[in-house]
Amino acid sequence: MAQHAAPAGTQQSVRAVDAQAVVRHHAQLVHAGYEDSLNGAVALQRALRSFTSAPSSATLEAARKAWLQAREVYGQTEAFRFYGGPIDDENGPEGRINAWPMDESFVDSVKDRLDAGLINDRKQPITKKNLAAHNERGGEENIATGWHAIEFLLWGQDFNDDGPGQRTHEDFVDGKAPNADRRRQYLTVAADLLVDDLRSVLQAWKPGAKNNYRAAFERGGNESLRKVFVGIGTLSRGELAGERLEVALASQDQEDEHSCFSDNTHRDVVANALGIQNVWLGHYKRTDGTVVSGPGLRELVAASDATLAERTTRQIAASLAAAEAIRAPFDREIVGGKDAPGRARVQKTVDSLTQQSKDLVEAANAVGIARLTVTLPE
Repeated sequence: MAQHAAPAGTQQSVRAVDAQAVVRHHAQLVHAGYEDSLNGAVALQRALRSFTSAPSSATLEAARKAWLQAREVYGQTEAFRFYGGPIDDENGPEGRINAWPMDESFVDSVKDRLDAGLINDRKQPITKKNLAAHNERGGEENIATGWHAIEFLLWGQDFNDDGPGQRTHEDFVDGKAPNADRRRQYLTVAADLLVDDLRSVLQAWKPGAKNNYRAAFERGGNESLRKVFVGIGTLSRGELAGERLEVALASQDQEDEHSCFSDNTHRDVVANALGIQNVWLGHYKRTDGTVVSGPGLRELVAASDATLAERTTRQIAASLAAAEAIRAPFDREIVGGKDAPGRARVQKTVDSLTQQSKDLVEAANAVGIARLTVTLPE
């Protein structure tokens, strides 16, 4: 799958910028990222409608491809989380969009439990309201919505050491599998809810509005700047290095990888690392090839401490390179002894991200953010 290349010339001289310019440009970056993510979800929605209206191996493969393409973009937007913004404040939809890991049996049949899940309970209405109400009901792994519920339905459980799940299109064909009609309906409703949720987040970042989140963010001064640092610092250490990599390394369990049904976890890691670099540099390559570029954190930090800014830039680039070296399938990378090559590749990424988070705290201090709270792994 094509990668978003890191921008060239990261060691070029930087011009002095003020915090307000960085905050305004960050809002532009966020809006572009969520707009691309919404467009990806809409493309997935169309592909799922084509699949469910005429299930076949070809339409299933097209739907899977649309999911994978959409994930490349959404993964980069995770750099905009972790500071109580519209994606993940107390009313935010993040838990409906990207919660994981999931108990597959909460949604559909699984090996040795063929009648499990909401799909096989015909008393449960398959509506956006009901799926949203059931998401995480009774436990954090009771995921009913979002990217990973859709992923599970498209690929099925992964019993394949060398690749992803092997669900066939016949699971969605009447007469070939029980409750195929509800499985089709579930896919389309989950996609509709995902599109609704991403659209609501995009609306919160819409430019020119007087009373949305973006308007307040652009007026937020150093507090908004602090949020930008908290977002990428927490993603670096607590979430990506910690929850998404260290937990899987410790357990060596496929259930602890982010996209375990599609075996797309290695790309999730790259997209997250790239999202951090995007924010640091103020640079984002859109899905149509156009580039959003402007004053980023690097330029602001360089005005106070050029050496620190350059060191942090190199560390972030090293983390992205380490992430790109992780091989698929991820569930094979994390198994084996301490010196197993795959585990070493994942550990190298963890170590680089950990150092990067420390550099980001120091960088924040350099521009006057004295008390930066970066969430660490639990």
